[in-house]
Amino acid sequence: MPDRHRDKAKVAVFISGVGTNMAALLYAGRQPGSPYEVVLVASNDPEAQGLDLARGEGVASFAKPHRGMAREQHDALMEQATIDAGADYIALAGYMRILTPVFVARWKGRMLNIHPSLLPLYPGLDTHARAIAAGDTKAGATVHLVTDELDMGEALGRAEVAIRPDDTPENLAARVRLAEHQLYPRVLADYIARVHQAQAPLAGAMQ
Repeated sequence: MPDRHRDKAKVAVFISGVGTNMAALLYAGRQPGSPYEVVLVASNDPEAQGLDLARGEGVASFAKPHRGMAREQHDALMEQATIDAGADYIALAGYMRILTPVFVARWKGRMLNIHPSLLPLYPGLDTHARAIAAGDTKAGATVHLVTDELDMGEALGRAEVAIRPDDTPENLAARVRLAEHQLYPRVLADYIARVHQAQAPLAGAMQ
């Protein structure tokens, strides 16, 4: 369980690629007053570009390719790296793996994800193309708690982005990504601050 007496909660970020949302979380966590700090960036792809950014910023990293491994085995390695880093929370940021129900259950209420749609609309992949095809006027992003039902955990925050008549999935995705970078750090900080504040009296009563 998280240690409520530390100044900041520790967050592990899981990525699979460039890691722009991870970078947004990392730099926001270093701002005065942030209730969290990123202590680990972990990936299923040793070539993920975000790992280089993390290392350059002095953040611990872990990478293990998942090919040829059972899902449970790979999850166990990612989790051990998270525990070794002392992380209280996990933030999924473009992590392109579905975690096992056992893993998800162990991190219930302590693992968040960002999804590029206004959930519950368009869970899964190809969100921008689906929104355009449906004739929607708005797209966006949602930060939600992770459950064993894909992209269906409690929504903690959303950001809306207008869909233009001439939009393609690619240019819509670029604008949604800008909104994601604003949304995720704010929602993560608000959630962690709220959880710690709610549980601090319980920790004090146990002393």
